[in-house]
Amino acid sequence: MVAPLKVGIAGLGTVGAEVVRLIEAQGNVLASRCGRGVRVAAVTARAKAKKRGLDLRGVVWAASPQALAADPDIDCFVELIGGAGEPALSAIETALKAGKSVVTANKALIARHGVRLAVLAERHGGALNFEAAVGAAIPIVKVLREGLAGTRINRVYGILNGTCNYILTRMEQERLSFAECLKDAQRLGYAEADPSFDVDGHDTAQKLAILASLAFGTKLAEKAVFVEGISSIMPEDLQAAEDLGYRVKLLGVALRTETGIEQRVHPTMVPRSSSIAQVMDVTNAVTVDGQGIAPITLIGPGAGGAATASAVVADIADVARGVRALPLGQPAARLVATQQAPMRRHEGGYYIRLMARDMPGTAAAIARRLAEQNISIESIVQRRRNGAGGTTPARGAPSMPVILITYATSEDAVRRAMQAVKRDRVIAGRAQLIRIEKN
Repeated sequence: MVAPLKVGIAGLGTVGAEVVRLIEAQGNVLASRCGRGVRVAAVTARAKAKKRGLDLRGVVWAASPQALAADPDIDCFVELIGGAGEPALSAIETALKAGKSVVTANKALIARHGVRLAVLAERHGGALNFEAAVGAAIPIVKVLREGLAGTRINRVYGILNGTCNYILTRMEQERLSFAECLKDAQRLGYAEADPSFDVDGHDTAQKLAILASLAFGTKLAEKAVFVEGISSIMPEDLQAAEDLGYRVKLLGVALRTETGIEQRVHPTMVPRSSSIAQVMDVTNAVTVDGQGIAPITLIGPGAGGAATASAVVADIADVARGVRALPLGQPAARLVATQQAPMRRHEGGYYIRLMARDMPGTAAAIARRLAEQNISIESIVQRRRNGAGGTTPARGAPSMPVILITYATSEDAVRRAMQAVKRDRVIAGRAQLIRIEKN
């Protein structure tokens, strides 16, 4: 009879405690599916006396994550501490150097140190599994690393942050401002007291860096991702998107281009008929475009204790089965370096909202500047606020919203055209730009 897999868990917060419960509740199922049992043999956390509702009788309490990782009685080290640095990093390194397998939900650490850790896993023979780091219960890491190993991936994109998706959903459905929805998200626990990491797009960027590495064989490089958040989005943008047949989502997009791998995070207009447009509230979704196959979209809970624990336990089950997939889909030595692709080279359609001054020559000036950059307009809509006249700035002519949808053009051309329009003083304030993903 095969001995059970002995698991050591560092971190007993919401996710860690749920992992302990899930292993206990699903013990017989795991033993049947894996061909051996799975047992929590040791744990560690900052506050040993904290009440967690767990039965830890017979479980060893390690003095520190490092001590747990070095424990010779542990087969699999599960890191649920969080953070891109210590103590998580050195503890994982200790476990891998000892030939142990590692399971982690730590996206920040994988995005920053994933290649370094993959080298250690390959060298010493342990697994390095991190399904829960991206999309929680959505098995996108396994799909890219194993399920589509024989498919050339052209693009991977998705909604990777539930906080932003919740805010955009509420703004659209209830015509609320960004600030109002953010405050409510904080009250419900969907957003942190300091929400900048989520709403400014950095959480999505870390997850996208991981997906891009798996999809395209590139070295993990969070700094290679262009990042733009959702704080500039206004209710009128969401209303205009609806009228034009789109919905606004914060997307992480990585795709092959003639000049390399483009990685970007920004608010995006997607057709309302698309699968990804139907994903609302805190739900996540990832779409993979591969050569010779129709797009594959995975949708599910992207955060939360139960969803994340489910992915962690699935990774533990793979260790128990003896599965040893290459952490990043191919040998770390073969991963190619990538740099941030200049967004000025990005090509696609654009939504442009201008506060145009209501005076002779405004339309002609805007049209001329667009024509100078060879930008063709698919549609143009002029709106009046509240059914009345436009707003009147402190000085100058009144202004009203004008919305332009362009055909495919370059980011550089759009930026140059808007700078010229601004110099012409025919608009008030800054132009709002939102990129469009047609498919």
